Amino acid sequence: MPVEDDVVELCRDLIRFGSVNDGTGQGKGERAAAEYVAEKLSEVGLEPQIFESATNRSSVVARMEGEDSSRPALLIHGHLDVVPAEPKEWTYDPFAAEVAEGCIWGRGAVDMLDMDAMVLSVVRDRMRTGRKPPRDVVLAFVADEEAGGVFGAQWLVQNKPDLFADCSEGISEVGGFSLTVNDDVRLYLIETAQKGMAWMRLTATGTPGHGSMLSEDNAVTKLCEAVARLGRHQFPLHVTKTVRAFLDEMSDAFGIELDPDDMEATVAKLGPLARIVGATLRNTANPTMLDAGYKHNVIPGSAHAMVDGRFLPGFEDAFERELDEVLGSDIIREYVHYDIALETEFEGALVDAMSNALKAEDPGARAVPYTLSGGTDAKSFSRLGIRGFGFAPLRLPAELDFSGMFHGIDERVPLESLAFGTRVLDRFLDQS
Repeated sequence: MPVEDDVVELCRDLIRFGSVNDGTGQGKGERAAAEYVAEKLSEVGLEPQIFESATNRSSVVARMEGEDSSRPALLIHGHLDVVPAEPKEWTYDPFAAEVAEGCIWGRGAVDMLDMDAMVLSVVRDRMRTGRKPPRDVVLAFVADEEAGGVFGAQWLVQNKPDLFADCSEGISEVGGFSLTVNDDVRLYLIETAQKGMAWMRLTATGTPGHGSMLSEDNAVTKLCEAVARLGRHQFPLHVTKTVRAFLDEMSDAFGIELDPDDMEATVAKLGPLARIVGATLRNTANPTMLDAGYKHNVIPGSAHAMVDGRFLPGFEDAFERELDEVLGSDIIREYVHYDIALETEFEGALVDAMSNALKAEDPGARAVPYTLSGGTDAKSFSRLGIRGFGFAPLRLPAELDFSGMFHGIDERVPLESLAFGTRVLDRFLDQS
């Protein structure tokens, strides 16, 4: 099967597994998808291993031999889990992988089963044709990224570090996608930095009592007041090295004048992409869940909220200080998941390989660095000294709201973008 047809079928098959991760651990897990990936790798002569960190929470690791195995290996990693989807909200069933309007529709189509499929198709083609990459490539298709990676990348790093011991660099999701400037120029955003994760639980305590009586020590009131303060709080602006480089590139490409006193106005000119880029100008803390009480007429003794906090590289301590100032002394704050921020230089042979591969397939390509407002499994692998980049190459239609695809309704990936990505990744491996 031609590689460009293979990638379509692989992507559709992966979507149909419906490997939903809602963070509770109660889903069916990634086992079926992992077995499928392992089978596809075995078919072409690789020897994949499946590791199960908990029931059905499965990851696959394999190594493809390169021309020079004495060189440090390259890690390519992707996750097999997806976030939930409500079918009634979608144009097409999110787990049917329908092909319509030139796209594959389905949960995970861009986050990140498309990249998994592109990697599988390229590796399978190279194995069939005997084309070795310049150095060994370690492939990791992991569980649980959508809930922080505890049962996936984190588990592998903690329990199977020898599998990655000689890897010096790695590529994965949320980078390498195009932003159209005009008919002749497209910027391809390479993720070289990402914010840290601080998912937290807030607790307020008070005096329980009857709902009909006066209450001056109400846990729900305390919590709601603190959550409202936090939700409305605007953390100060911090322009990091990577964000500054990105904005300089935007300014040059779009002819946008950078206003040092109003960076947000500059970012607002980027259209839909502003949702991602705007969040890289400051730390953020968004309340996402509330929980209190057990009966309408009972004042509870405690109330809880969940908050999704994210901090910029180098601003962890400032983030914590501001949290405590905003929340006040009545609120107990505890982390339910905490992970580091990352930042690396946009330079070196691997960056050159990305840029050259993009230009070979799109003469109007211009690679630029950017900061991801979220996080990826690169955090876990960085603990082994692996320098990570977001590089899942896609040439996208100018009108597609790509950032809105992530965890959004009607997630989809254009067929032409998938084909483009496989060609770029193949070229990239030749130069890696």
